Amino acid sequence: MWLALDTELLKTFLEVSRTRHFGKAAEHLYLTPSAVSFRIRQLESQLGVTLFTRLRNNIQLTSSGDALIPHAESMLLAWARAQHEVALSERQTQQLAVAGTANLWDAYLQEGLHRLYCELPALSLRADIRTPEQMTRALLGRTLDLAFLTDPARIEGVSHVAIHTMELQLVSSYQNLDTAKAMAQDYIRIDWGTAFNTQHAKLFNTATPPLLHTGSVRIALEYLLHHGGSTFLPSSMISNYQQQEQLFIVADTPSIKREVYAAYLPGGERQGLIDQVITLFGPQTVEI
Repeated sequence: MWLALDTELLKTFLEVSRTRHFGKAAEHLYLTPSAVSFRIRQLESQLGVTLFTRLRNNIQLTSSGDALIPHAESMLLAWARAQHEVALSERQTQQLAVAGTANLWDAYLQEGLHRLYCELPALSLRADIRTPEQMTRALLGRTLDLAFLTDPARIEGVSHVAIHTMELQLVSSYQNLDTAKAMAQDYIRIDWGTAFNTQHAKLFNTATPPLLHTGSVRIALEYLLHHGGSTFLPSSMISNYQQQEQLFIVADTPSIKREVYAAYLPGGERQGLIDQVITLFGPQTVEI
């Protein structure tokens, strides 16, 4: 009972830390604002610290609250994984937790899930969208088995395998544009990682801010198709929209190549399963 209660307190804490608003957190958690406030006071009482500074229309994390975030995330992930493993059916004899950034699920990883379930029917999979920082913490805390990302985290003990190369091309909903016009006319910036941002800055010297900045390919693509503009998309996603004359490649713009990496802690009890999953997500496996 104590553990179940604590997980609810931690969930409430993380929602308030995300929204910085008791009322919005209450809406998302289907609670009243007073219930959210009571839970935060309970957690603060248990820990003996203040987690938030409460000023009118200005809720900020204290240093103690900021320090609690990664621990709260790890505890909730561990609890969810324990529930998952206990509830496994007889048919599902293998369990794995994987995560990737939002844009990788949109552009590449979703297709890998289909191969996974065809080849590993006994696998029970937990698949999540997480930031690179969250994935790194979860790997080190062993609440995540496999992370997919575009910038390998250079952390001791974490191994990375390059599984796929994405070619990103500048496309526009308008025909016959050159690079300068495409960048100046409703440009949508997708976050493809630090290495992409560095190369982007070297190639394109523009002071025009993007119309939209997002970490989701799906958000960018939907906006592009409905309202027009330009963005960098993986070449594998472009052909159907080209055939329908909805999107056009900006011919004079150099493409940007990005590696997709699988990251994991080697040597664990699930190593054999991790190796199988990496192979199924991408045949191009080069150790780094």
